[in-house]
Order: sequence, then structure tokens, then C-alpha cells
Amino acid sequence: MKRIVFIIITGALLGLQSCTVTTAGKVSTVKEQLENGAFLVDVRTPEEFEEGSVNGAVNIPLSEIESRIAEFQDKPSVIVFCRSGIRAGEAKQILEENGISNVTNGVNTENIEKELR
Repeated sequence: MKRIVFIIITGALLGLQSCTVTTAGKVSTVKEQLENGAFLVDVRTPEEFEEGSVNGAVNIPLSEIESRIAEFQDKPSVIVFCRSGIRAGEAKQILEENGISNVTNGVNTENIEKELR
């Protein structure tokens, strides 16, 4: 229960600010990460993905993240997003627990598109 509350609060807070990541003291925006080859992953269901997503995004549903860890290895960075940021937060946590440390919760499609303007 604490994990769910934490994820909900974190997702809500992330929705209020731009998505950035700090690596070796340098702050990178989503746009900068994508320009540098970030792996952009929509963690919604295939049905949701088919309704529309961000150009260039790959669909790896949250339920498949752990079994597809190999696809995230050796990427310069990873940006995950969903509809509200909650599943993206869960995906980020799963990836980090499996050794993928360069992950940004991009929250949702709207936020990613706003970051790319």
C-alpha cells in the first residue's frame, strides 16, 4: 500500500514539473535525451498504444517490462511514459531494480509532446 501511495504522489508531482535527469552533474531534458538516442517507451497496453502515442515510441507494456530487460540494456537513457505517470513510475522502479539506472519517468504523452516543443 505504501508503494502505491508513493507512486501516486510521485506521479502527481512529476506532472507539475518538466522531466529532467541529472547524470554526472549535467541536467538533461527529455528533448536532449531523445536527441542523444534515448529509448522512448510507452508502457501502456497495446490497445492504448494503438489509439495514439508519441512518434518514435516503442510499446513495451508494464506487464512485460521485467521479461524484456535486455531491450533496455546499453541504451544511453530510457524515457518511460503512460497515461498518468503511475505505470511509468512502476516501470522506472522495475528497471532500476534490474540494474537500468538511466531512466526518466516522462509521465504521459501530453508531457512528452510538451517537452519536445
